[in-house]
Amino acid sequence: MRKVTFPHMGESYRTFKMLLNDLGNEVILPPRPSRRTLNLGVQNTPEFACFPLKILMGTYLETIEMGANVIVTSGGVGPCRAGLYAELHKKILHDLGHPVEMIVFEPPRLYPFNFIRNVYKLNPCRLSIKAIIECIKRAWRKLQALDNVEKATHIIRPRELKPGATTKTYKKVLEWIDKAYTTREIIDAETAALIELDNIPRDPERLVLKVGIVGEIYVLLEPASNLEIEETLGNLGVEVERSMFLTGWTRDNTWKETVEGLTVKDAAKPYLPELIGGHGRDSIGNTILYSKRNFDGVIQLAPFTCIPEIVARTILTSVSRDYNIPVLTFFLDEQTGKAGMTTRLEAFVDLLRRKKLQAPDNKLLTASTF
Repeated sequence: MRKVTFPHMGESYRTFKMLLNDLGNEVILPPRPSRRTLNLGVQNTPEFACFPLKILMGTYLETIEMGANVIVTSGGVGPCRAGLYAELHKKILHDLGHPVEMIVFEPPRLYPFNFIRNVYKLNPCRLSIKAIIECIKRAWRKLQALDNVEKATHIIRPRELKPGATTKTYKKVLEWIDKAYTTREIIDAETAALIELDNIPRDPERLVLKVGIVGEIYVLLEPASNLEIEETLGNLGVEVERSMFLTGWTRDNTWKETVEGLTVKDAAKPYLPELIGGHGRDSIGNTILYSKRNFDGVIQLAPFTCIPEIVARTILTSVSRDYNIPVLTFFLDEQTGKAGMTTRLEAFVDLLRRKKLQAPDNKLLTASTF
């Protein structure tokens, strides 16, 4: 019997679980990446491979142990190794004796027939086109709800009076959205979740910094891969705005690029006019836009050996100087430790706070400082 799994990427698994169940699949939920997940991935992938490939390999091996025999994942376009990772995962898994089926969704905007063909493969119930569209619409609404609630936590956490209150409430309301099924239930669950978060006592007088987070999509969206950096920053009194959410990425790659996506490209054009793969150009464009919106700083998250983000990092030095916005970069791999990351974040936040309290024409704290 077909048992379907997929990568774990933040809370989006709640949406994919519902959609695949609606289409008639037995779903094997991927566990949140752990140290065991990473160890399995490191043992069975090339040493030079980037961090997401290793985590996903570990995830696939864990879900295969749980009975999964079909893996649903995404592909990619442009000069980035990530577009080939599905085939590499498949070859490694087959060499290890796991003859899994790999269903790879390429960007529907560029490969519409690939999307239709894969949906057909994942529709054992043989639902009508109309029914499939309704399932996708409902899943999309749940994904929007999950993203909207997460965005609210980024605003509330740095202002909470009781440490940990936002995180505790967030975990509770996620279950409300998870259990919602109809569109009406999802909307009601989202509304109730936002009200519950809004009721958390806050300090309106607290000095809160605003920091944008840019970088590669997987390490941005999966907290286990970035060591819960957004929660750590919130606890340090920083309001975080992440440059990428799954809803935005899906819109840009499904029907047409959003105005936001085109604006980011335009912002980056003077520094990087060409697509270099991955999200390197987005990292540059978003950093410029954050500066224009008077953010206090930017943090770049990148897998170790990620060429697009390495290129972006070298350019961000000039962007930081030209736009007077401090930039801190983390290259993440299996050696990255939370204690070391937290120490660097505390120092960065202290410097941002000091800069905020200094004269507005201060230009000393740039990317080269870090």
